[in-house]
Amino acid sequence: MVSLLHSVIALGAENAMRTIKIVGLVLFMAMFGNAASSYAKDAKSTDLWDRVEHHYANSNGVKIHYVALGKGPLVVMIHGFPDFWYTWRDQMRVLSSQYRVVAVDQRGYDLSGRPPGIEQYAMPLLVDDIGAVIKAEGRSKAVIVGHDWGGAVAWTLAMTHPDWIQALIILNLPHPYGIQREIKNNPEQRKNSQYAFNFQKPGAEKTLSPEKLAAWVKDDKARVHYIEAFERSDFEAMLNYYRANYPRPSQTADASDASAPPPPSTSTPPPPPPPKVKVPVLEFHGLADQALLPGALSGTWDLVDEDFTLVTIPGAGHFVQQDASALVTATMSDWLKRRIPPANQALTEP
Repeated sequence: MVSLLHSVIALGAENAMRTIKIVGLVLFMAMFGNAASSYAKDAKSTDLWDRVEHHYANSNGVKIHYVALGKGPLVVMIHGFPDFWYTWRDQMRVLSSQYRVVAVDQRGYDLSGRPPGIEQYAMPLLVDDIGAVIKAEGRSKAVIVGHDWGGAVAWTLAMTHPDWIQALIILNLPHPYGIQREIKNNPEQRKNSQYAFNFQKPGAEKTLSPEKLAAWVKDDKARVHYIEAFERSDFEAMLNYYRANYPRPSQTADASDASAPPPPSTSTPPPPPPPKVKVPVLEFHGLADQALLPGALSGTWDLVDEDFTLVTIPGAGHFVQQDASALVTATMSDWLKRRIPPANQALTEP
């Protein structure tokens, strides 16, 4: 009986240990299985492509596509040429934790409308497109971020609609006043602007293709998205930005150019200075940019009434938001928090 009791006790203990092992294994698998699943989900979610919200704004009958992510004060990001909303993916990932970040497809690009005619790409209409996006978000003002042609739109918006903007961030687009000065007076900048003069010629868009336009994109996976976006875009519309807004060669050549028409009379007064920007400005410039040389940056501080921060980045090219992504994103985030605090509910608007 005692022996049998010992056997029963031993068997019970053995079964209990087996049960404990099974339960432990189940818990281990549940814990680490969930962790693995969560890790896989996080890894997948690092690409914003499938995370963003898609919206449209109506800009006087032209639909403007934009993506959005996050909550808080509104930040509107505007791309340049040749690009689309996805250029801001790294900056959106970080800023969207504390801001409502919107990235626009400018008219003519990707999923936005493509109205025909050069006049449809004049700067006032491009500025109105951003106003329509701000309105579509239920806001009256925003932080405006622009690169290249998006930078030109951002500068112009800040000068012409100061009530729409809280702060301005510019990437590789010197103030338009500085660009015009350099094209007129700097032979090297005029030479480097020849590509833009060529874009102004009729039929220039026939030389373009989605693959050529996406050739600058270094990330192989991102380049696939770019090619698809450019297949949805209108190349003529892209070049209409240059035809409608960029200085013409005849307007920029100086007396040293023997092929240029006679210069205007010396009695012709210089153009009046532009309205000063009345919000804080952060400007990045990749110094390896060959399209827009850094000489155009000189004097920008005279065109801004508030604090002006200039960050020049050696080795970074025209697409500085991707060439120096970590530095640009961290600097942008820190600068923005000091001027438009995420916790300031008065700036978020309902």
